[in-house]
Amino acid sequence: MQSPPSPHHPSRRHVVRAGAGAAAVLAVGACPAPATAAPPAAPDAPAAPRDAAPDLPLRADTTTQGDVLAGFRKDHVCLLLIHFHAPAKARGWLGKLVPQLSTTEKVTRFNAAFSAARHLRNGVDPAAMSASWVGVSLTYPGLSALAEKDPFPAVLAGSTAEAFREGAAGRAEELGDTGDSAPEAWLFGAGGEEVHAVLTLAADDPKSLGDAVHRHCLALDRVEAEVLFRQDGATLPGALRGHEHFGFLDAISQPGVRGFDAPDPVNGTGVRGKPGSRLVPAGEFVVGQERVGARPAGLPAWATGGSFTVVRRLAQDVAGWWEQAEECLAELKRSGAAPADATAAWLASRMVGRWPGGAPVATCPAAERVPLPGEDIDGLLDFREDLQGWTTPLFSHIRKSNPRAGLTTVPGRPPLAASVLDNRRIIRRGIPFGPPLRPGGGPGGHGGAGARAGSPDDAARGLLFISHQADLVEQFEFIAKRWVNNADFPPARHPLPGADPVIGSGSAATFECPSASGGRATTLTFRRHVRTEGTVYAFTPSLPTLRALAGGRLDTAIEVHPGTVLRPGDVLDAGAARLALESNGDLVLWGRDDRSLWSAGTAGAGAEAHFSADGELSVRTEAGAVSWSSKTAGHPGARLLVRPTGDVVLLQGGTTLWRAAGATPAT
Repeated sequence: MQSPPSPHHPSRRHVVRAGAGAAAVLAVGACPAPATAAPPAAPDAPAAPRDAAPDLPLRADTTTQGDVLAGFRKDHVCLLLIHFHAPAKARGWLGKLVPQLSTTEKVTRFNAAFSAARHLRNGVDPAAMSASWVGVSLTYPGLSALAEKDPFPAVLAGSTAEAFREGAAGRAEELGDTGDSAPEAWLFGAGGEEVHAVLTLAADDPKSLGDAVHRHCLALDRVEAEVLFRQDGATLPGALRGHEHFGFLDAISQPGVRGFDAPDPVNGTGVRGKPGSRLVPAGEFVVGQERVGARPAGLPAWATGGSFTVVRRLAQDVAGWWEQAEECLAELKRSGAAPADATAAWLASRMVGRWPGGAPVATCPAAERVPLPGEDIDGLLDFREDLQGWTTPLFSHIRKSNPRAGLTTVPGRPPLAASVLDNRRIIRRGIPFGPPLRPGGGPGGHGGAGARAGSPDDAARGLLFISHQADLVEQFEFIAKRWVNNADFPPARHPLPGADPVIGSGSAATFECPSASGGRATTLTFRRHVRTEGTVYAFTPSLPTLRALAGGRLDTAIEVHPGTVLRPGDVLDAGAARLALESNGDLVLWGRDDRSLWSAGTAGAGAEAHFSADGELSVRTEAGAVSWSSKTAGHPGARLLVRPTGDVVLLQGGTTLWRAAGATPAT
């Protein structure tokens, strides 16, 4: 089950203005088509080991934390939400924690070995293989406290920096967290002491996890850090293993990551072994890597190599959700929209878009089919031939959270290509909490009347939702506001499709099906049965950033990453200096008082500004000709920074290759 990320205003990127070409598509919840750009070199990226595939360099990365791309994938998880009462002491704690953090390279290597051993054992977990993982994320107040300064030199309206600074509680209404899900009722993330850090501990068994929690709590106590909330999660037992509490297999459809996941040899756009999972540029999840359309991140240098992280505690009313499915099924039978022999599981599977075992309704609508061993169950999943939602309803969870190639901006128009939505993907790391409604009950138990008609159960249960993304606004929040909780998505349909019936905030919804006259629409009412009990916006920094922060340093210069393209209207704001590609095509450095500090002199000629992987900044014409250049080509790994000191510099190590400040460029 995916959480929201819910409806928001057309937002700007991390730049002041979105390019005009994006406006029409953004208005209906898509994004501009990607542009071609050279892949960037990851700052501080280590050399790949000899046995690493050269075309998958991210698998050998020892600077990013391992849960972002590789995934901890443990049966037992504990999150400690922490407040620092003594920031100076907390920096000492952080310095000692960094060597214990699990990196992408370490987690990837273990996961690969574990999967290989499991395959040799015909799907049985190798009991002799185990590992414990540690990760840490910091909130805006946490970064500010540890750095003893604002982590952002400027915060632009509509930017992910603004969302991060405001925090999830400040944006709750836009996310659909109202009523019983409002911050006033949260267990964490609103009111009282601020959450400064989220420490993630993961292990294969409860004892190993308990030992780790005890050890880390002692270390926190020594530095006057308070654990405000402890959240445990664990894989459900028995037949529910891998499922969430409603009884459906979870975390099936994850995006592939270019440079981390091997491409499918047939189509090149999917993941090898999982061609139904699209490969998405890594910069949509890790700041500093290639992004869709080569868009600028517009974030400070400390964010490079890290990822924004959303943590949500989502309580699930299992009995109520299934009772609702039975009520709605009765309505569909009365209208003739459902077969007479249909069960509650038949409708529940259409609400989710999958059968309990994970197979999409789109590919096996009549009944559930058990996937073959090693089969990619999403390999043929595509809503292109079901634009009306007659097989998989338009309100279904998997369509509302990822429309794939089945999104039309106007009914009757051709659908958008799946690639157009690549910058709306998130990486999910959810795990259930609490006991099953019926111990040992599988999907069939949840779908049967006996399991739902049992005695009242006050046990807390639900999903601990964690997502990683490079942009809170354009990924997590966009999905939640513009898709999941928006009854008018897909757009321009009458009657409205309705909100997501699994994690949405509740609404009337339209169940469409074919009829003798062409089509029939039956209105259903879905109440909310997933309640938000806490949310935190955090950032999972790279190890170099954490080491610097432990030493009291935080680089707030805005970093322009290799492969980035600036288009007219893009502005990178470092407070005292703003680098902008003006509408007239001139690349200009502006000071705090709106005084021009430097200009490339390309007014009337410039169309795009490029920062190449070999260290050259240039302005190019519509035809691609270079109209101005920093003349610094041949320096791969060079860094381009817009600094709060009021200048723009190109650095390689400690050497300044080029600098723009004052009235003329230093070329």
